[in-house]
Amino acid sequence: MRLVSTGLMVFTTCLINAQSTQKLPEFALKVSEPEAHLRFLAADELLGRRTGEPGNQKAAEYIADYFKKVGVKPAVSGSYFQPVALETIHPSTKGTITTSEGAAQVMDDFVLMSGAGVQLQNAEIVYLPYGWVDAEKGYDDYAGIDVKNKVVVVGVGFPESKSPQDMFGAMDDKAKWAQAKGAKAIIEVFNSPIPWRNIAGYFGRKSTRLVSKEVDTFPHVWISSSAAKILAKNKVNQVDIAIEPPVSKPLASSNVIGLIEGTDPKLKNEFIVLSAHYDHVGTGKENGRVTATDTIFNGARDNAFGTTAILTAAKALAQEKTKRSILLIAYTGEEIGLLGSKFYAENPVIPLEKCVYNLNCDGAGYNDTSLLTVIGLSRTSGQVQIQKAAEAFGLKAVEDSAPEQNLFDRSDNVSLAAKGIPAPTYSPGFTAFDDRINQYYHQVADEADSVDFGYLLKYCQSYIYSARLIANEAQAPTWKAGDKYEKAFQKLFSK
Repeated sequence: MRLVSTGLMVFTTCLINAQSTQKLPEFALKVSEPEAHLRFLAADELLGRRTGEPGNQKAAEYIADYFKKVGVKPAVSGSYFQPVALETIHPSTKGTITTSEGAAQVMDDFVLMSGAGVQLQNAEIVYLPYGWVDAEKGYDDYAGIDVKNKVVVVGVGFPESKSPQDMFGAMDDKAKWAQAKGAKAIIEVFNSPIPWRNIAGYFGRKSTRLVSKEVDTFPHVWISSSAAKILAKNKVNQVDIAIEPPVSKPLASSNVIGLIEGTDPKLKNEFIVLSAHYDHVGTGKENGRVTATDTIFNGARDNAFGTTAILTAAKALAQEKTKRSILLIAYTGEEIGLLGSKFYAENPVIPLEKCVYNLNCDGAGYNDTSLLTVIGLSRTSGQVQIQKAAEAFGLKAVEDSAPEQNLFDRSDNVSLAAKGIPAPTYSPGFTAFDDRINQYYHQVADEADSVDFGYLLKYCQSYIYSARLIANEAQAPTWKAGDKYEKAFQKLFSK
């Protein structure tokens, strides 16, 4: 009799818990709500939501208005808007590099990668293999060589570089080392299978960056391998460089930030950050392939999808609050270099050591509506809650299926992850970067009418429930042991 009674108690408890769970707002969410959000954000009228343009501002206002409507508090001194200090850089259009072997022209032959304008006459040249330093491996191209007041000419990348990403990633360090050694400028000779016109078109175009208190004036040039004949080693030892400075103009855009206070007297002092970028790439041929009838990159999947998730989370978590507090951040500037999240990481409205987890929403699209692809799923202890939440809505949370894309470090989650905060990215389900993904990723075809709204509903529901479960856990999430961001985590949370 006792066994029967115990079994009945367990069954009754499970039934009560299931009934209680089903009463949560995310379980009652109707498809019409996320559909309405996505249709607004991906509408032609918002013209692709490019950072700093009117459509981007309309999206920001929509998010802030909705936060206010559902009872989310403003988090930025009484406002929902955190202005992000941005500037547009118009590249140099006049410039020459001249030696006794001839002259190279800006854009046609070289680009100013960074720095201000420069005027040098009869500057001495020093040739180095790469201009690279690796103290751990005992490698130093500058060892025993005086480059003070000289122009350093080097090969692109570093000794072990194998990809364009390696070359691009090495740029800042190479410029810093050359400047620290007293050089007047550094010129990298670009020798890669990538056509020079692609490099010139990308790095020589108008760009946007965060305003820096430290003005970068050191000239850093990439020159095409064909034009580099004017810098022929053993023939040339002096160079004249005349490059007009780039022109910068301020650009207005904002992160949108809201706050839901937790219910637990102690745990409410910890925050779960829910984030997504609301910007996209705008309009026009410079952003990719357009058609005769469509030049608008609506960005339904990237990232009206993710923005919709945090909007539905705002309502559900304001209606039924969690033990920990919730910080909702809609980032601007992701498509132009993660600029909104980078700015926030350096200018947080809540101290970072109080933010114990970041569940970011972003993705290129989906090709399997039975899945959720969580970039970094197994890297944090939040994995258990995320998998449970996915299962509650008939989905399966899986690992990144395209590790070669390095997606973890290509979305806004990395800005907080680098500070130590466990921060996976909650993405729509994909099994590979295949034609079904590329059909829409940064294409004009990525419109609201192409979206599976039933799947969007499940995505939002599982995202909200994941956040709820993590926010109600007794112990704050952590990185798994050995993760590359674990040391930053230990440093941040030892404060």
